[in-house]
Amino acid sequence: MNIYLQHIFDTLQQIENLSEEQKAAIIKSLKDAEKEMAIVAFKLDRTEKVKRTTAILLEETIEELEQKRKAVEESNLALQKTLEDLKAAQDQLVQQEKLASLGQLTAGIAHEIKNPLNFVNNFSELSSELIDEVFEEMEQLDKSETTALIREILNDVKSNLQKVNEHGTRADSIVKSMLMHSRGSSGKKTPTDLNRLIRDNATLTFHAMRAGKNPINAEIEYDLDERIGEVSIISEDFSRVIVNLCSNAFDAMRDKLVNFNTNLDTQLIAYLPGADQNPNPSNYSPKLSIRTKSENDHITIEIEDNGPGIPDEIKDK
Repeated sequence: MNIYLQHIFDTLQQIENLSEEQKAAIIKSLKDAEKEMAIVAFKLDRTEKVKRTTAILLEETIEELEQKRKAVEESNLALQKTLEDLKAAQDQLVQQEKLASLGQLTAGIAHEIKNPLNFVNNFSELSSELIDEVFEEMEQLDKSETTALIREILNDVKSNLQKVNEHGTRADSIVKSMLMHSRGSSGKKTPTDLNRLIRDNATLTFHAMRAGKNPINAEIEYDLDERIGEVSIISEDFSRVIVNLCSNAFDAMRDKLVNFNTNLDTQLIAYLPGADQNPNPSNYSPKLSIRTKSENDHITIEIEDNGPGIPDEIKDK
């Protein structure tokens, strides 16, 4: 029995004026109260256990929700990256489509230019041959001041025709380079005049730069080993390499000029006498140097510009 109920029970036993029936009724009530209190105590203990179990389950649920939240965040980041990659791929596809269209346009223009160039070259050669025939016929005429003057004029015309043919042939070579650059690669190696291919593509890139935005004046210096003849290469792919290298060189030299112009005051202070710097920026002259060399069983090609150089952070690339 509960100690408090036991105390009440002991007290009742000491009260003399209570009848036995009254005592029995009170004792029964005390025992019933003890049972109710035992039931309440059991329920309280059960409730405490349920409370502890609920707390554990709640903690596990919170932890699970946190893990799911992190998983959702990671999924969102992955989706964001995928979206950015898709946008980049889309931009690249658009750029490739533009380049493909530009290549088709270049090919069309090159074809249109090639036809009149053929006429120029063919008629210059034919006219030069006709002049040779005139010289042969003039051998039968008496020599006089008039015939001497005619011969001198014809020599000048022939010289001019030779220059027309020379530059026409040069233009035809550039047009061929444009067509080669606009076509897809055949994947087949063919014997190719390496020095001429390098010169033609460098010239093509230079004129493309001059015709584009923000052109610069640049000197191209060639030091091509004449011992190099035809080399078996995939000319289309090789042409793109030369064009890309030369384009990068012109871009770098343009950036150097722009930096000099935008930061001229700072540059002039940096180039005060005694400063360990390059010459005055006003004396900077863009220059592209292209060299080839035949050594034993291999050929070395060097393309160098006097721009700012390749930053250290991207040299490994």
